[in-house]
Formats: sequence, structure tokens, C-alpha cells
Amino acid sequence: MLVNEIFLSVQGEGLMTGYPTVFVRFTGCNLRCSYCDTTYAYYAGNEMTPEEIMNAIKGHGYRRVCLTGGEPLLQGGMQDLLNRLKGYRVTIETNGSVPLNKVTLNPGQTFVMDVKTPSSGQHDRMCISNFDRLGDGDEIKFVVGDRRDYEWSRGIIARHCRKGKITFSPVFGKIVPETMVQWILEDRLDVRFGMQLHKIIFDSRRRGV
Repeated sequence: MLVNEIFLSVQGEGLMTGYPTVFVRFTGCNLRCSYCDTTYAYYAGNEMTPEEIMNAIKGHGYRRVCLTGGEPLLQGGMQDLLNRLKGYRVTIETNGSVPLNKVTLNPGQTFVMDVKTPSSGQHDRMCISNFDRLGDGDEIKFVVGDRRDYEWSRGIIARHCRKGKITFSPVFGKIVPETMVQWILEDRLDVRFGMQLHKIIFDSRRRGV
């Protein structure tokens, strides 16, 4: 498995925001989103076995893990790693373009599926059948860059979201948060609004946080 970095921080996004979490960032992604903030993970990384990754996770002393990227579902050995992580609270951050049935989750493991919006330039790469593979505990994340993204996301929710918890967040620095919150309230959307907490706590350009 090709690993870009493993580090301990607080989760900055989604339903687990604020919790201390061990992050395993894998190298390689099949998408090129316009607002990507982890372009350094496209290519650079070191080969590690699932056992070596597991030992690095254990060394941080927390049982909450985020598998991210890049795109983690492109990695061989992912099922082996997930099986080793039984008993941990694990989230797998996926870009939604890879079929979720590539792996079988264990109890306490959930998907965070990032639905790519039009401003990403990659919205036509989504694997729509993934919506049918999500469970009630999974998260469906929309990163919104403008009003068009917002309205497009609202349509996706109406057509495809049957299970899972929905979160909305603004592209960092692109939308005034208050404006986006007002859109949500005006439309009576039952979604969770969030911001990238790690970019508020730390320098937004800093890695390993």
C-alpha cells in the first residue's frame, strides 16, 4: 500500500469533527478536483504493508482512524487493513467515483462519500450506484463552491439520497459561511453544516494536521 503520511490530529470535517483521530493518507487519486487541498498526495508516498500501517496507528494511542487520500479505495490490501482495524472506529473518505463494494466494512467502520459538485470539475465521474450501497451510519458530504453547486447538490439529495447522514461545507475561502447557512435555512434542508475546523485551528497550508 502506498502511504503519503500518517499523523495524529483532530478531525476537521464531517460528523466526527473535533475528535482526536489518527489519519492515514494514501497516495494516488483518479480525480483532479479544482479545489483539491491535498495535491501533494497525488504521487509522493512510501510502500507499507497493512501490518506496518497498523503498527503505526497503534503507536498514536487512539482507536479512532480516518483512511483518506488521495483515494483509499484504489489501494490493494484495503480489506486486509480494515480487518486488522476491527474494534476501531474507522471512517473511509472516498471521492465517490470508485464502487464501494470493493470492500466489506466491519462493525464501527463507515464511509464518508464526497459527492463531487460541478465546480470541482469532476461531478460527471460519480458512481451513482454507490448511493444504493450506503447505510444509515454512512456520511454523504457535499463541498459547495457557489450557488450552482448548492442547487445541484439539492437535486442530488432529492433524487438519490435514501440512507446516510448528509453534510454540507463551503469550499474554503469561496463562500461566506453565513450566506450558505441562509440558503440551507431558506430551503428547509435537513443537513448538517460544517466548516474545515483544521483550517481554522492551524495554518490552512500546513500539512499533517
